[in-house]
Amino acid sequence: MATEILLPKLGFSVNEALLTEWLVADGATVSKGDILYALESEKSVQEIEAPADGTLRILKEAGETYDVGTVIGELV
Repeated sequence: MATEILLPKLGFSVNEALLTEWLVADGATVSKGDILYALESEKSVQEIEAPADGTLRILKEAGETYDVGTVIGELV
């Protein structure tokens, strides 16, 4: 079963964030805790960790702004 990678809420008033870059290639095998991607909000840039082990399937492109809760990828 796939684990969805959701755009996280980075702060109380943050409703969207820029997916600045994927730090792991599509199709790469990752372990829980590996850094997957970087997000930029109004106040900071954060690197986000993999929520589980699996093979990354990228669903949303870097360089775009997405709403909190958007499924941007999955681990299969």
